[in-house]
Parts: sequence; C-alpha cells; structure tokens
Amino acid sequence: MPIQQSDVLYTAVATAENGRDGRVATDDGTLDVVVNPPKEMGGSGSGTNPEQLFAAGYSACFQGALGVVARQEGADLSGSTVTAKVGLGRNGDGFGIIVEISADIPKADRGTARSLIEKAHEVCPYSKATRGNITVTLV
Repeated sequence: MPIQQSDVLYTAVATAENGRDGRVATDDGTLDVVVNPPKEMGGSGSGTNPEQLFAAGYSACFQGALGVVARQEGADLSGSTVTAKVGLGRNGDGFGIIVEISADIPKADRGTARSLIEKAHEVCPYSKATRGNITVTLV
C-alpha cells in the first residue's frame, strides 16, 4: 500500500545538471558528485553513474531491512554485508535495469541466511518500490 504525504518522515532532495554527463548534488551538500556514462556505454567513466548510485542506495536500504528482520528473529548480523548489482540494458522501449542482491551473513547458517534475505526483501522500501517493475534476484 502506498504511503501518503502525511506519512512522510524524511524527504531526500537531489538535483542533477546535464543528466548522465554532469553533476548531481543533494540540497544539504552531503552528496555532490560528477556523473558520467560508464566506458561500457561510450562514456569517460571518470565519474559515478545513476546505476552505481542506485546500487549504493539499494544495498544500504536492504542492509537496514535485514537488520530489522534479524532483530525480530534474534539473528546475529555482525560482520554481514549486502551487495547490490544494478545492470542497465536495452529493452523494448529504450533501456531498463535489472538488480541482483546478495548478502553475506557469516554468523548465520545457509537456511537462516536465506530466510532473513527473503524476509528483508518483503520489507525493504527499495524492494517494495521495484516489485513488479524490474527483475530483482536474491542470490
């Protein structure tokens, strides 16, 4: 169920200049980066790109969701990491993205880790936002 404006606790604001070959910055100045197309797409690759920024946000958000689920389950997440791989490719009407999420949870057995990852995918705001829109694979 979508949230309403009255439910918003925080709003991030970022502004881009010149799209994929320019700069993006947040209104509070904590993020200010050059963006360039990757070399694989004919760009210089000297800056970051929207896919890297999305991967960074998704992995951080997913790690947070994993923490919520682990606390509910009494699982130990110490030393854990989450990696998001965001692929960009052509689709029927232009371009689309695909995501692969993996988590390394060294203090959980394989079955427990898989259960935690699947539950985190159900509550992560990025997972909710992408569900039904793009392919997200849990590894």
